[in-house]
Amino acid sequence: MTAQFKDLALDANDHQALADWWCAALGYVRRDSVTGDERPVDWPVPIVDPAGRGPLIWLNPVPEPKTAKNRMHLDVFGDPEELAALGATLLRARGGDVEWDLMADPEGNEFCVFTPQ
Repeated sequence: MTAQFKDLALDANDHQALADWWCAALGYVRRDSVTGDERPVDWPVPIVDPAGRGPLIWLNPVPEPKTAKNRMHLDVFGDPEELAALGATLLRARGGDVEWDLMADPEGNEFCVFTPQ
């Protein structure tokens, strides 16, 4: 084996706010709320699926804004209208041969939204 999947990581200017946004969008919680750890506010924020089904996601603080299309993104099952109400932006609606909506989180990170199974 050359490599084994570990975690996902998203860069953010306001990593604290974006961690809260993704927690609300995915039903995740901050890992530290589960473990009781305390981290300095300028450290990356780990968020987890409390049911243990989804991957650990790190929200990493970076000084630069997002300037180009993501080369890697998240795919989620969900309701685009509910995600938009949380602050996501619809970039392209599903239609034709495209079976998903393309959205962006509040900092512009693209993700695809599929109809729940």
